[in-house]
Amino acid sequence: MDDQTKKLLKECNVGCKMALQSMTQVEDYLEDSELEQAVEDYRREHERVEKETSRLLMEAGVSEKDPSPVASASSWITTEMRLMMKGDCHQVAKLMMNGCNMGIQSIAKCQNECRDASREARQIAEGLIHTEEDFMGRMFCNLIRALMRPCEIYVSHHRNIFQLHINT
Repeated sequence: MDDQTKKLLKECNVGCKMALQSMTQVEDYLEDSELEQAVEDYRREHERVEKETSRLLMEAGVSEKDPSPVASASSWITTEMRLMMKGDCHQVAKLMMNGCNMGIQSIAKCQNECRDASREARQIAEGLIHTEEDFMGRMFCNLIRALMRPCEIYVSHHRNIFQLHINT
């Protein structure tokens, strides 16, 4: 396995681990069933990608990379502080959206640096970016629903194209 492929797979793997840590951290604040279902759906997808990248790295004799202790601690502290100040569904959706944005940026940067990575690694990275985009869109829909609770609202999205229908 070439160095660029290793680097890209490690970045996807560590990104999934960070996402899973964040999802675990907010699970006590998931009071809305739609938000809870969205987090659970994307938890499963991140677990799948984390296992797949772990397998590929292990088959190549490469050790996995754990999230940086500084990054993990910083993320944990920031999340805890925000949840302590306002631990509701709005805050959880915003935190998850921020995490998705950071994940997209990190993986896209690595993709650009690893243009010669294997086709399989590039497909995994691209799929993870789409997963993050979809998760962010679903969190946005949940945020809008939560803000507009008194109204009957339907929000849908597909690849960051949103439709909003409001009946007051």
